[in-house]
Amino acid sequence: MAFRSGLEERVADLMCELGVKYEYESTKVPYMIQHIYTPDFLLPNGIYLECKGYWDDEDRRKIRNVKEQHPEIDLRMVFQSPYNKISKKSKTTYAKWCDKHDIPWTSFHNIPIDWLI
Repeated sequence: MAFRSGLEERVADLMCELGVKYEYESTKVPYMIQHIYTPDFLLPNGIYLECKGYWDDEDRRKIRNVKEQHPEIDLRMVFQSPYNKISKKSKTTYAKWCDKHDIPWTSFHNIPIDWLI
């Protein structure tokens, strides 16, 4: 069996010597880390706008988690450049990522008036 650290391997060896039965990394335990999200704008119509120039992995994860945990929030993205790729090696753009996660998006130059009023 392959262990991820030398210490894990030594503990497993000790348990084997003592005849202790164990399972190694056989279960998954979900947990949530409490965070607070502060949207850029809350409009009178209840729409939240999040504005992004550069959009890194951490911010995408934050937006995804907020949407999953608060589906009642109408969160929409405004990008400086929606067709930027999420990373140098990816074919996915900011826009495609939003489409995949059912998050409305637009560019700054094309913000629909009905989003704002």
